[in-house]
Amino acid sequence: MVKKSHFLLLIIAAVALAACQTGMQGVDGDDINGIYYLSKVDGSPVPGTVSHDGVAMEVHSGTFMISADGTCFSRTRFVVPGGEQMTREVSARYVVKDSRLVMTWEGAGVTEGTVDGDTFVMDNHGMIFEYIRGLRE
Repeated sequence: MVKKSHFLLLIIAAVALAACQTGMQGVDGDDINGIYYLSKVDGSPVPGTVSHDGVAMEVHSGTFMISADGTCFSRTRFVVPGGEQMTREVSARYVVKDSRLVMTWEGAGVTEGTVDGDTFVMDNHGMIFEYIRGLRE
């Protein structure tokens, strides 16, 4: 016979395992892990020019990686006014809540996005970034 305390530990372990797995699956149970490549910013194809805080910049490319361990990574290449080319790389921890991927960035706040099939869309301070999984930069 299983003791109540052992049974309770098994239930706690099962709940913890399920919580870890929700970070790897989308709302419909789809695997969301992978490498996504930036295809559009604010509805315009990349490369293209966008405005952020009143400053126009040319976005050349971007990569977004979602990992099974609850982390994600973003790399964006762009040109700022004056012609200097820059690369911004940031990491985050994420959780899946309702139909959203909620990302807490290291030193950069919280953003939300959604994964639908092979498309990942993120609102980054009012700019809408659309990524496609599996395409090359």
